[in-house]
Order: sequence, then C-alpha cells, then structure tokens
Amino acid sequence: TTSGKQNMNRIKNVLSRAPYILSILLLALIAPWNTAFANDATIVAVKIQTAGGDNSFRVDVTLEHGDEGWDHYANRWDVLDENGELLGSRTLHHPHVNEQPFTRSLRLTIPETVKTITIVASDSVHGDNSETKSVPVPGRE
Repeated sequence: TTSGKQNMNRIKNVLSRAPYILSILLLALIAPWNTAFANDATIVAVKIQTAGGDNSFRVDVTLEHGDEGWDHYANRWDVLDENGELLGSRTLHHPHVNEQPFTRSLRLTIPETVKTITIVASDSVHGDNSETKSVPVPGRE
C-alpha cells in the first residue's frame, strides 16, 4: 500500500541519517572528558639555595603544564617536609599559556630538623599531582 511505502521511506530516511546522529551524540558524550584527560602539572626542576641566615631558603620550581587559559592552568605548588606538613605554598595567579615550561620562586624558612623537602604541583582542574619531586636541603644531607 501507499502508506506502507511512505512509512518504509521514512524509516530509510531516518536510518540514512543515523551515522550523523550517532556522531553528534558520541561527541556530546566525549566532549566533557577532553579536559579530564589533559595533563597534570609536571615538575621539571627544583633548585633550593640558602637565602641568608635563620634557616631561610629560596626554592625555584620549574613547571610544565598544558595551560588552556583561565579554566585550566597550573595554579600552585607546595613545599612539604618529610612528614607531609606544609612549609610554604606558591600561588600562580594566572595561566602561562605561551610560557612553557616556566620557573617561579618562593622564599621560606625551613626548620633545622627538615633534611628533605618535597614539591607538589597542582592545576585548577585536577588538583594536586601524585607525582612529586623531593630534594635535599643544602647543608643538611
């Protein structure tokens, strides 16, 4: 019948568009994962040197991160002692999209009992990176 042929044509028409519809649905499902799989902030180098007396030190940390702008960038690194206690934190107030890798410094007092510091990098999407870098405090090895 005519109505049966019309229904078959409608079904064929919808099925012919199925690859496009599925592609759009797949992209809609995958798009939110794009930033979830972006890299964590990576510690490229750490340099520590004395900065006068009274257990004062300057810590220079070089980070690399695929900064994408204000929505996703390396936003902080922390200095921890051997027990995981926070000794200091360097906040990164803006993205470094066109400056990779980049180095920033922090002056801080490190108690005499601390022989090794650990640097933890963080980004605005993933938070703290599980890969850290530890370095000895000069003169305390």
